[in-house]
Amino acid sequence: MDPERYYKYTDFGTVEQPAGVMPVEHQPEEADEASPDTVYLLDQLSQKRPGPVLLAGFGTPLKNAVRAASNLGVRPIFTTGTDDKLRAFSFGSTANVTSLGPKFDERLFTNEFAVLEAAERIGARTLLWTMREQPSALLRSEAQRRGILMMMPHESDRSLLTWVGMPAEDELPPARWRMCAHCRLTHDEARIRANDWKCPTCGRLYRMDSDERIEATFDAGSFHEMDADLPEADPLDFPGFDEVIERARDRSGKRESVRCGTARIEGIPVAAGIMETAFMMGSMGHVVGEKLARMVEHATTERLPVIIFCASGGARMQEGLVSLMQMAKVSAAIEAHSRAGLLFVSVITDPTTGGVTASFATLGDIILAEPQALLGFAGRRVIQDTIKQTLPESFQSAEFALEHGLLDAIIERADMRSTLANILRLHNYESTEEPRGTEQMASSPDNGPSDDKPSGEDAICSVPLGSSAASAWVPEALRGLMSGLSGLADSVGQAIGEQTSAAGMWWALRSKGVADLPSTRPATTSINIPVPGSKQPAATNRAWESVQLARNAKRPTSLYYIASLFDDFIELHGDRAFADDGAIVGGIGRINGREVTVIAEEKGADLKSRIARNFGCPQPEGYRKAQRLMQQAEKFGRPIVCLVDTQGAFCGREAEERGIGNAISESLALMAGLTVPVITVVIGEGGSGGALALAVANRVAMQENAVYSVLSPEGFASILWKDGNRAPEAAEVMKMSASDALALGVIEDVIPEGAEAAHENPDQAAAAVWLYITAALDELSALTPEELRAQRYERFRKF
Repeated sequence: MDPERYYKYTDFGTVEQPAGVMPVEHQPEEADEASPDTVYLLDQLSQKRPGPVLLAGFGTPLKNAVRAASNLGVRPIFTTGTDDKLRAFSFGSTANVTSLGPKFDERLFTNEFAVLEAAERIGARTLLWTMREQPSALLRSEAQRRGILMMMPHESDRSLLTWVGMPAEDELPPARWRMCAHCRLTHDEARIRANDWKCPTCGRLYRMDSDERIEATFDAGSFHEMDADLPEADPLDFPGFDEVIERARDRSGKRESVRCGTARIEGIPVAAGIMETAFMMGSMGHVVGEKLARMVEHATTERLPVIIFCASGGARMQEGLVSLMQMAKVSAAIEAHSRAGLLFVSVITDPTTGGVTASFATLGDIILAEPQALLGFAGRRVIQDTIKQTLPESFQSAEFALEHGLLDAIIERADMRSTLANILRLHNYESTEEPRGTEQMASSPDNGPSDDKPSGEDAICSVPLGSSAASAWVPEALRGLMSGLSGLADSVGQAIGEQTSAAGMWWALRSKGVADLPSTRPATTSINIPVPGSKQPAATNRAWESVQLARNAKRPTSLYYIASLFDDFIELHGDRAFADDGAIVGGIGRINGREVTVIAEEKGADLKSRIARNFGCPQPEGYRKAQRLMQQAEKFGRPIVCLVDTQGAFCGREAEERGIGNAISESLALMAGLTVPVITVVIGEGGSGGALALAVANRVAMQENAVYSVLSPEGFASILWKDGNRAPEAAEVMKMSASDALALGVIEDVIPEGAEAAHENPDQAAAAVWLYITAALDELSALTPEELRAQRYERFRKF
């Protein structure tokens, strides 16, 4: 704040200074020590504690206190105020004003730093607190430390003649002040840390320096810096370049705007870069680019994942084109790292702009961001001046970027370390640290199954399916989960007696024959559509019944199955180009200990979510998000599991404008060429090309009440028979039920849903899907990449 931001009423140029008012510059030669137990009458303050008296607050309480002090001849009187309301806070030129900030904001008047700065600026030794809200313990402690006596009106004296001291109950450690980069208010660092680094005033995250980021993210003592002392370069012979660098070092306490090195996260080795906004706003010059490139090259050689915490104002202007070249240099290093099949996680922090945004910051295999972080290329002011339009308040925020498909996820700072560790483990990076004791080793799930094996739903919740201990009791857990499943339970029980693997369980069940299970209806049924007006009852129409069950509003959606089947699931968002389509949900997780990429069509569980997810009808950006995740799975050798549930791709003008046909065709071609196992399960509706775009798979199965068709039965009846009311008949003619699709060879398996339809027993339905997927993955994992591609080609070639 401006150190001279205080105002005498004569600043307004309208009122003469009355006689007898002590000038603001007066400072007493000696002053008595501040006593927190002091009780003063208001008119004694000028004699007992000479110097300016500051009345803190606003509104009627402040006005009454100013009037009382003025009537009693207290001089000089100052009030806290703001630049935009100086006259109001002078109360008719009765008081001088010391400003807390440029614009009125109630939060300013309780901000410890602002109040103390205002008091020290005018040399006040007495601070009269007029606000109803009590001052914080920190404010009282800091005032006492500065020899400022804080007082408040005696509770029984409404005339405001008697004021009592406000002692600091327990003297706190001296404050370490830090300004919020967003609201520009300053708070004590201890309070900021206790508030999860969020500003107590505006709620935005405080910016971290590299030391704080290292402390919060990496294992203690594990960060080892690389290339800390690279010499600076001055390619333009920029005037005063050395002075600019030295000044930045003095202000920030750092040598450059990035620190690079190796570290560990929960024992997992990583290469890391942490950018410094305090050093020239994180600008990227030659040294920054060189340090990042060397770090990435080291990670490629040592086969380490890379994590970069991005924060920058962009290219360093003082280095001109050489700074621009760093964008290409670091991007090339990232590309070589990616070609080696290694993981790069980019973490967007506030702010990330310019050349850093347009290079390595947006090249991550996974891009995370902190809440409300700024992410953009051109500055907001530049854009507004160029297009002559007012931009929305959320423009270029992390939330804006997520909505527009540019980020995978926004992670709270307190969750960043655990999220990064989970991502690393899902990419098969493991801790290289030795266990710390025999107790820990004995309790580790990787040391074999315990005698006290859990069972049922509790077992699935308490032991990770990815552990070796889990594999010993999974069949028992499934048996408990599927108890009461009629014929399916008997088959699973028989399989458990013969085989202990998930594959053995599934194939034993499969060999029994789905149609033989009591819960599954016959594969074929006669159809007899009555003539309108006829009293003849209609025979059971299995296909139409499946359509109705597949569309049942209570039927479990993809999100239910994802939560039930996959451990440690992390949802990844966006197509990196336009938007994040809620009709496609994708991410990474584990099933039975195997890391997989999951891509699913999601209708939504209620009306609100269905509207938000476009009723499960994907837009072009949804399919392009799926393609991005498929390419990522290919890079890391992860199997892909797709869940299909859609009436079809969205048909609308905007979808056509953005190339819905192109997006689907690109998905078909991409899936045909993948060299990782692909498994698709149709869990509801499989509508036309919108479903096929996720079903060019090595194995395709349908739940017994799911449907799969070239278009909806209503559309079929309307086009061929010009009568949409004949949809039930069309459903039967189209052979769109699971049993029909199996007979046609379009799918490999029908998955039972349990004793009833899936919406009646969702846990049983999920258990059967889990069993099918794990068995299929076990089988496909034995094939080579080329065999997987060839098998997929032959699967569709036969049609």
